[in-house]
Amino acid sequence: MVFEFLNKSTLQTLPYTVDTLTSICETIITSSREHDKHLYFCLLDLLSAFDCVNHSLLLQRLEHTFGFSGMVLRWLMSYITSRSQQVAYCDQLSLTQSVQFGVLQGSVLGPLLFVLYTVDLSRVVANHGLILHQYADDCQIYTNTPVDDGAAAIDQFFRCLDDVEAWMNSSRLRLNPAKTQVLWLGSKYQLLKLNIQDVPVLSTSVRVVDSACDLGVVIESGLTMSDHVTAVCRSAYYQLRQLRTIACSLSGDAKKMLIQSFLSC
Repeated sequence: MVFEFLNKSTLQTLPYTVDTLTSICETIITSSREHDKHLYFCLLDLLSAFDCVNHSLLLQRLEHTFGFSGMVLRWLMSYITSRSQQVAYCDQLSLTQSVQFGVLQGSVLGPLLFVLYTVDLSRVVANHGLILHQYADDCQIYTNTPVDDGAAAIDQFFRCLDDVEAWMNSSRLRLNPAKTQVLWLGSKYQLLKLNIQDVPVLSTSVRVVDSACDLGVVIESGLTMSDHVTAVCRSAYYQLRQLRTIACSLSGDAKKMLIQSFLSC
């Protein structure tokens, strides 16, 4: 069951980030061209998501939701629990403290365990008729709506976030409303009809932005990709300029290899 879920879910091999963004862009283009709709797109920010995973809740969900039992469950229990940490500073060590929460973010199992821990989040969002895309702790909620129904979409999203926050609290996770980003996505003609600039997000109000970075790609409201192209070119030129300091020490072939490796990254 767990492998079937992961195959359908949010954390597969590297190309899935491309698949996620392609799916979102396809939805936007189809909605705007065929149905005269725009997309309400929200990037949720979770506070220290991996560090807040409750070990007891995680093990309960692995057992009751995904059917882990016996030796496998005991092995995961030994991996997740009974960890300790210590801080070294100026040749001094702090007292050893037991780690009661969290999964290892830099590990292979850490992101997979986080996805299994938050499996019910998609159901909460779907109950409100919205769509959730999740890649580890990066969450995007969106819906397509007619241009004239922008206020209704915001109300729908607000009610959804109330339930998301309640679920997060019960799972010992926390949303960060201040860093949550909201965009209207669609054609230039559709965006001109919208005059909503501030959106309520839980206890605060968030300003609608023109662009945001999602899974390493800069998405802008008009979907021209110009901001992303500019960011990529800026990064590439920066990397290439670093070669000037060592160019005199490299052969012609070595220079070509380095330049090609930078441009292909």
